[in-house]
Amino acid sequence: MSVVDIHESAHRIADDTEALEVAERLSRRFATEAVERDAHRILPHAEIRELARSGLLGLSVPREFGGIDVSTEILAEVFRLLAEGDSSIAQIPHSHFTFLEALRFQGSDGQKKFFYTKALAGEQFANAQSERGNKTIDIDNTTLTLTPGGLVLNGRKFYCTGALFADWIVVRAAHAQEFTASGAQVKSIVFLPRDTPGLAIVDDWDGMGQKTTASGTVTLESISVPAFNVVPFTPLFTRPTTYGARAQILHAAIDTGIASAALQESVEQAARARPFFEAKVDTAVEDPLLVQIVGEVAVEVRAARSLLADAARSIDAARLDPTEESTARASIDAATAKVVGARASLAATSTLFEAGGTRSAGDSANLSRFWRDARTHTLHDPTRWKVQHIGRWTLSGTTPPRHGLL
Repeated sequence: MSVVDIHESAHRIADDTEALEVAERLSRRFATEAVERDAHRILPHAEIRELARSGLLGLSVPREFGGIDVSTEILAEVFRLLAEGDSSIAQIPHSHFTFLEALRFQGSDGQKKFFYTKALAGEQFANAQSERGNKTIDIDNTTLTLTPGGLVLNGRKFYCTGALFADWIVVRAAHAQEFTASGAQVKSIVFLPRDTPGLAIVDDWDGMGQKTTASGTVTLESISVPAFNVVPFTPLFTRPTTYGARAQILHAAIDTGIASAALQESVEQAARARPFFEAKVDTAVEDPLLVQIVGEVAVEVRAARSLLADAARSIDAARLDPTEESTARASIDAATAKVVGARASLAATSTLFEAGGTRSAGDSANLSRFWRDARTHTLHDPTRWKVQHIGRWTLSGTTPPRHGLL
């Protein structure tokens, strides 16, 4: 069943201001039961339906197809706000917007009209990309094979965030026996309705954090695929685009949202904590050592928010004029925001316990969810390699690679 009831239609958001207002309202709403959802792994079916009805899932649809095509800066702030409320919910639509961006670059006019209309109606797209057991993550054993009867899809995907909630599963697959001149696999993405025969979604995600993203397994057995549902993927990386940078800035927004939420929680916990006796002050918030610790984290969080907005503007500039130089700079700026956002999220979610003291470690408060969510999400792709690319760009102007994770 669609995440949006057939008797309802998604709201049409009019402009940037309304988009941010809706995101802030949903953030507050989703935060109210985030503790319970995490503690008992209660999947956010109702919340995802509310997200779909809100109109936020259509924010990136181009104007020529009926959308308002918000800037990357606005979209990143929407994600940051949602992550402040519940970072699991914020992560669920990440692939939705990433695949709609792939459609922008690679889809035919007919495909764009069809799938963008679905997005405006509140239908959600989820990913089936990652695989286990391959030497590296850029290799796909999931194959799209041309047979006398048409295209057939087979494979198994893991970490399929949001698949349980989605109307469409978007599968990355390699074309059987097709390779580029350099020997790399030729790949496409395949848009499948969730009720496609041969497609199964298994709720087996057991992460210590981001518990309610339902990032489980998708199996694909002898699925007959209409050619209309296939969008070329490999050509995305043969020319300058902002595809990878835009995907990464949304991850950075989630990390930064977690950091912002943890810092606010630190303030609330410190207000209730007892001062350490050696400080000789009346309240914990007057303890000069705690003031120093929280002040350091506040600097990191503010830096993350500033770099997030700065990188988003860089991406928007490159989208208007996608040259080798502009898209490379956008990738470096997004990588910088991701590195700083990841560091801020880990720092803020750890300092939270310094601010709250021993009672903050109580299981009933479930404050560990902030750190567990941050640590889990920041593993998505290694920031250590982003620092390498930033360093090479800084020292020698080396252009970062095009592979979707920069």
